Amino acid sequence: MGRIQIISIAASLVIFVVVFNLVRRRKLKTEYSLIWLSVSLIFIIFSFWRSGIDKLAQLMGISYAPSVLFIILLIGIVLILIEFSIIISKQAEKIKILVQEMGLLKQELEEKIEKLKPADEKSSNEEKPAS
Repeated sequence: MGRIQIISIAASLVIFVVVFNLVRRRKLKTEYSLIWLSVSLIFIIFSFWRSGIDKLAQLMGISYAPSVLFIILLIGIVLILIEFSIIISKQAEKIKILVQEMGLLKQELEEKIEKLKPADEKSSNEEKPAS
């Protein structure tokens, strides 16, 4: 086993363990971790199964087999970015709706407070100069 293979196995295992611990400690939701865990498992498999990289490179028509790992990594990162873009879009829509509802509730509350004020307090508020 070469040095590069040992480093790739170690790096893949570290990523897998870190993501798994984040999920276990509830710092990362399971649905967000699936792509991370999948990519790290693929890297672990190909780190141990060196001939698999060669076969995949040959199938893809790539002459330098280790560059297949970079393609897998790039695909994984693109999938993660797409997933996060979807999540951000959903969250932005939810925030917009929440702010609109909060504005309506605030307006309704101010109207009810205004109706509950005694008549003499309303007239004294109207006489005050605007600042």
